[in-house]
Amino acid sequence: MSKLYFRYGAMNSGKSALLLQVANNYEERGMKVKIIKPSVDTKAEDCISSRIGLKRKVDYLIAEKDNLKSFLKETSKENISCILVDEAQFLNSEQVDELFLFTKKYDTPVICYGLRTDFKTNLFPGSKRLLELADVIEELYTICRCGKRAKFNARIVDGKFVTTGEQIAIDNQHTVSYESLCGKCYLEKVLNIDC
Repeated sequence: MSKLYFRYGAMNSGKSALLLQVANNYEERGMKVKIIKPSVDTKAEDCISSRIGLKRKVDYLIAEKDNLKSFLKETSKENISCILVDEAQFLNSEQVDELFLFTKKYDTPVICYGLRTDFKTNLFPGSKRLLELADVIEELYTICRCGKRAKFNARIVDGKFVTTGEQIAIDNQHTVSYESLCGKCYLEKVLNIDC
């Protein structure tokens, strides 16, 4: 029976690059994949773009209220070997449920890549449901400015760390950027707590 995978990591942990590598691996072996992502991720419009320069057009953009059943049913007829989902934290709970059901009903794996938590250290709705349902959960690692493992995503607006604002603000839009930090650096730099 195929599985639902959730591969999560802080910003800059290589999630999108790994997704594109996995797609390439399948396709080199003559297998078909579908690459999808939530449309709220406007950074690369209808593409997946990694920070190391890899880029590829997605097969389907998921709107916030989309029901994936018809897309998944049509996909099941296309001899697809795998569905790859970028920015999975932006999915809603029902969409994650539909992906989980798809893996079991059509015996096709779905591999989701995304953040676990936001800049306030709160779970995203899609990540929460993926942590509850995924058959396999894997953490991808990146490094903090101090050299330790980073697991937090700090939001920077106008050059300053912030702790208020909407959960979703796409980086490279206006004055928003992000930095991956370890727990100690997050407490010190973002929350101004001495450790």
